[in-house]
Amino acid sequence: MSVGRLRRSARESVAGLPRAFWWLWASTLVNRLGAFVATFMALYLTLDRGYSASFAGLVAALHGLGGVVSSLVAGVMTDRLGRRPTMLVAQVSTAGAVALLGFMEHPAAIAAVAMLVGMTSNASRPAVQAMMADIVRPEDRVRAFALNYWAINLGFAISSMTAGLVAEYSYLAGFLGEAALTLLCAVLVFLKLPESRPEKDAAAVARGGPEVGLGTVLRDGRFMGVVGLSFLISLIFTQGSVGLPVTMGAAGFSPGDYGLVIAANGVLVVVLQLPVTRFIEHRDPRRLLVVSALLAGYGFAMTAFAGPLWAYALTVCVWTLAEIVNSPTQMGLVVRLSPVHGRGRYQGMYTLSWAVASLVAPLMAGFVIDHFGAGWLWGSTGVLGTVAAAGYWLLMRGLREGDTAAGPAPAAAPAAASATASVAVPEAAPAPVAALPAEA
Repeated sequence: MSVGRLRRSARESVAGLPRAFWWLWASTLVNRLGAFVATFMALYLTLDRGYSASFAGLVAALHGLGGVVSSLVAGVMTDRLGRRPTMLVAQVSTAGAVALLGFMEHPAAIAAVAMLVGMTSNASRPAVQAMMADIVRPEDRVRAFALNYWAINLGFAISSMTAGLVAEYSYLAGFLGEAALTLLCAVLVFLKLPESRPEKDAAAVARGGPEVGLGTVLRDGRFMGVVGLSFLISLIFTQGSVGLPVTMGAAGFSPGDYGLVIAANGVLVVVLQLPVTRFIEHRDPRRLLVVSALLAGYGFAMTAFAGPLWAYALTVCVWTLAEIVNSPTQMGLVVRLSPVHGRGRYQGMYTLSWAVASLVAPLMAGFVIDHFGAGWLWGSTGVLGTVAAAGYWLLMRGLREGDTAAGPAPAAAPAAASATASVAVPEAAPAPVAALPAEA
């Protein structure tokens, strides 16, 4: 591809998005630059503190339990209080909890504060995802979600390499660094992001239309099927920060080695996410989800045969390709099935699938590694990937043209047009799910 075509492609990827989106994008990037706890907690507990893999799994599970508790609460807060207040409360609380975790000495205190960190750090996700859907026009959401996911992984790639080196000298510095960057993220939200929560349509309110509650989400069988499959995929991907570091540590690799290997994940997403998204956005989402589930499951399963450092890096490359395809495609499905005035609750339920996986995956990894060996853990990921692929195939076969989530869907939703003001932008009619574009 020529330099001119590359420049034109880059311009097309970023053009036409509102200013508020770019401030949200910047806050996401800053937040991910400080991703230390979730990445290095297992190594911190097993190598620095000398705890067993089971205890590390327990702490990581409590971190996930905190996310489970906060997912639905944050989703309701996002719809009732607004996107911006929810993000501010979550990010300021996260900064304090992460800093506190670095000073904990007693095992019980470490476990309790880790749960608090999981609760606060997960609380901003429904608000961020709902705000992004609010402020970006439907026809631009493919690029917007892809760019946001790109920012997440750019930050992750940088933080993995730098934090791995920091961890070899001082884990406390890593905790404090994450706290500082999370606080900076809250400052950006406070200064630059307007509230984007859509106002309810007056005619719909006068008619006494049904409210979108958690019960509405739970009764939406189609959407809950997506949540269940998301849980299986999350259970696989979570092993990148739970099972993989423990396995590499037991094989004699240092935190810096793990940081270098896992950084390949972020680097590949940064390099490939946008061109791959442009390639897949008009392709059959059912096939994309099936293929990505198989790549994820068997990519992780390859870890059982890894020996040298390059072999671990190769497995990361395989399941990273699955992540690049699965995440935008699945997010597109979630956004399409979420009613405008229930986005917070729907996103909260979707976030719950990842939070529950963060709870279950560490317990599973610790137990299997301690009692049966790492090979059995990686074999199980292949089984989960196969089950998820079959589930996606069956679920997508059942979707018909025009299928959407239950709940009121007003004709218009406001979208923030700048960092200081918002304008109303009509919500496009739902596209057929069978031709759903991938959204990151």
